[in-house]
Amino acid sequence: MRGRFSRRARAAWILALLACGARPALAQEAPASDDAPAPAEERERSAAPEAVAWRGAGAPGAGGALEVHAPELVEPAEAAYPEGARAAGQEGTVVLKLTIDAVGRVTQADVATPAGHGFDEAAQEAALRIRFRPARRGDRSVASRILYRYVFRLPEPPAAAAPALATAAAAPAAATPAAASVAATPAAAMPAAATLAATPIEVNVRGVPEAERLRRSAEAVQVVETGAARRQSADLGEVLARSEGVSVRRGGGLGSATRFSLNGLTGDQIRFFLDGVPLALSGYSSGIANVPVNLVERVEIYRGVVPVRFGADALGGAVNLVTDRVAPGTRASASYQVGSFGTYRMTLGARHADGPSGLFARASAFLDHARNDYPMKDVEVADELGRPTRADVHRFHDRYRAAGGAIEGGWLRRPWADRLLLRAFYAAHDRDVQHNLFMTVPYGEVTYGRQSGGGHVRYEQPLSGRRLRLDAVAGYALARTVFRDLGTCRHDWRRRCMRSIPQPGEMGSAADQAVLQHTAFASVNLALRVRPEDLVRFGVAPTYTSRTGKNRAIREGYDPLTARRRLLGGVAGVEYEAKRLDGRLANIAFAKAYVQAVGTKEQLPSGVVRDLDVTRHRLGIGDSLRFRFTEELYAKASYELATRLPSADEMFGDGGVITDSLHLRPEVSHNVNAGVTLERAETGFGALRFEVNGFGRFAEDLIRLGGQASYAKYENFPSARSVGFESAVGWTSPGERLALDGQLTWQDFRNTTSEGPLARFRGDRMLNQPYLFADVSARLQWPEPFHPRDALSLTWSARYVGEFFLGWESAGANKLAVASQLLHALALTYVVQSGGYSVSGSLEVQNLTDEKASDFYGAQRPGRAAYAKLVLEL
Repeated sequence: MRGRFSRRARAAWILALLACGARPALAQEAPASDDAPAPAEERERSAAPEAVAWRGAGAPGAGGALEVHAPELVEPAEAAYPEGARAAGQEGTVVLKLTIDAVGRVTQADVATPAGHGFDEAAQEAALRIRFRPARRGDRSVASRILYRYVFRLPEPPAAAAPALATAAAAPAAATPAAASVAATPAAAMPAAATLAATPIEVNVRGVPEAERLRRSAEAVQVVETGAARRQSADLGEVLARSEGVSVRRGGGLGSATRFSLNGLTGDQIRFFLDGVPLALSGYSSGIANVPVNLVERVEIYRGVVPVRFGADALGGAVNLVTDRVAPGTRASASYQVGSFGTYRMTLGARHADGPSGLFARASAFLDHARNDYPMKDVEVADELGRPTRADVHRFHDRYRAAGGAIEGGWLRRPWADRLLLRAFYAAHDRDVQHNLFMTVPYGEVTYGRQSGGGHVRYEQPLSGRRLRLDAVAGYALARTVFRDLGTCRHDWRRRCMRSIPQPGEMGSAADQAVLQHTAFASVNLALRVRPEDLVRFGVAPTYTSRTGKNRAIREGYDPLTARRRLLGGVAGVEYEAKRLDGRLANIAFAKAYVQAVGTKEQLPSGVVRDLDVTRHRLGIGDSLRFRFTEELYAKASYELATRLPSADEMFGDGGVITDSLHLRPEVSHNVNAGVTLERAETGFGALRFEVNGFGRFAEDLIRLGGQASYAKYENFPSARSVGFESAVGWTSPGERLALDGQLTWQDFRNTTSEGPLARFRGDRMLNQPYLFADVSARLQWPEPFHPRDALSLTWSARYVGEFFLGWESAGANKLAVASQLLHALALTYVVQSGGYSVSGSLEVQNLTDEKASDFYGAQRPGRAAYAKLVLEL
């Protein structure tokens, strides 16, 4: 009898509740993860949903009406946007059925409406970390079940009308609540778990740009977005030089040798990549500064501490150039630039991704030309009687030409591969060599060129129920370097032949060299999620280089270029990433192993040629830590015991003016970073942002370029240390009409050698190394000046580089120095956007005041120059 009464009461209870209905809960949004190891999401703030009260007939003994309250969201979880889905441009919605215990913990998360592509797993992992205020029946906490919806959305593409002046959080997406229904038992017979089919709480997980995720990660990385620079004439070297801690010194105009310095370390001490593949093996062997900026979406600068996934033996850090994001649809772009000193640059790019089939194709091409016949001030020349005098002259033998292209195709989002892509490339450049290192001897016939081609295949796929992810790349590149110096005339700066040279070779000896280099490389990375907050990564990256050549100018005797030279190297590593305190604290600990085997022939001073085989191996460790105080304010610290193995060009020469150095030792350095970043603070008078970072580099056996004014070679420097700080500050006015930015870097890079000939210069600043440089810029922006969605902007920028010495400070009063420089630039840009395309045009004047500008050896760079650029994006 009692059981029948209980069943009748339960039925009456349910009918009463359904008749009364329920007021739907307010749909809210939880923040998405910004520091997840996979490409992450834009954070969208949420509050707890309003409690929902259902009132029905009183149960026996209840004494009247009974209230049932839905669980209230207290601590929303952070969800990770799946890496494969983000890279493939995939979006999705997942509805979960959450089981919440009587203390508000989620004990089970079942997928009610799946979305696939990794969204289901990401939603489940996040949901298990959600905390609720538990459901209540009257004053008693009870277990419950609710529906919970995650909506994964990619970030909106940046507006083409005008480059953003500051990073802003995206507006929250609207959530659509559904009708609620209830099934509960009366108080007397309430089971341990009350079942509430409540209004789904909708959580929008909108993927933030990868740049923002990286900035907020534990990695020691700075991200430079090229949106504004792609519409201006500045090359990639100019763009990077505006970043704190970075110095880019160019030996002349377009195509000249460049020296990239990061926190005092230079050259191959910094490794360069294109989408994670070594830059020289991707078709850009002429250097990072000459890569067309219109083919790059962003630049990632890793300071001193390099993630395992790059498989790099960098000493001072790494720079990764990232091309445009793979997203569904078709896009195309073209740019054309013309400017002073016979400068012409053109880029073309197009891509197509078909969602249903997963087919993807992309192509890009570039063409550069420059005469570089700019004037130089106060150069020593000979008058009609042969007496030295000072005069203004023009460069006459400094032409640069480069062209190249790449095609890429494959499949995305297939069951057997998240990404399977094949890329092939070809590029070539040649340039005239105008003078020696110190610009004291002009040349009239010396030339240098390089051709390279090859390709690689990339495969990415989740494994083992998506807890494990594989990312593998393998490829091959062939490069041919040609260097010719067969001139028989000594030229002056007026291009006159002053006298004949007894033997061919303006640089001292005849050269007609051709060097052929084969390189095979691979990189395999595995990422295993051992817990929702913990991730383990494994990586290995071997590289094999084989080189041979011939100097046809050598008629007799031994030609070192004919020796077959082999270099096998590799880096393996493991890192453990852990997040604690609801993601506020993130830490990455790692260890690396380095190995290198060299096989070649060496000619001894006696003339004897012998085999030379060397094997090296080293170990390294490191750690990166990030603590987030608020969404926009966080601190980072990092350390690495880093090793860099000598590169093929350092050991075997570059096939041109750099000769071989077969006994180079690996570099070793203790690298330390610590800093604080405020991404954006909204105030009544605009948005503020700042960053300050201190660094230390304590290195041994540094590999530095030395030698004579004509030919050079790499040498080990016993010991040096670089300490300093880099800082940046910015402000954007309300309405983003005006933006002011500045950066200042001071570095104290000194010789710490205690033994040998260099010990007498212990404590002196290192040679050819600026120690103080700064950049400031101001941008005025006028949105919709003549037509909706148009934009007009005027940008002024200035760069200061302090005086630095070419010789040791303690060597005497007559040491050479490069004078301090303050260079200004002004750019006017107009953007027209209509429908699905945009057109932008810019006019820019560099070195506005026509100051005398110098490179790191004192050679003069261009004075005032004007450029115009047109960019079309579809």
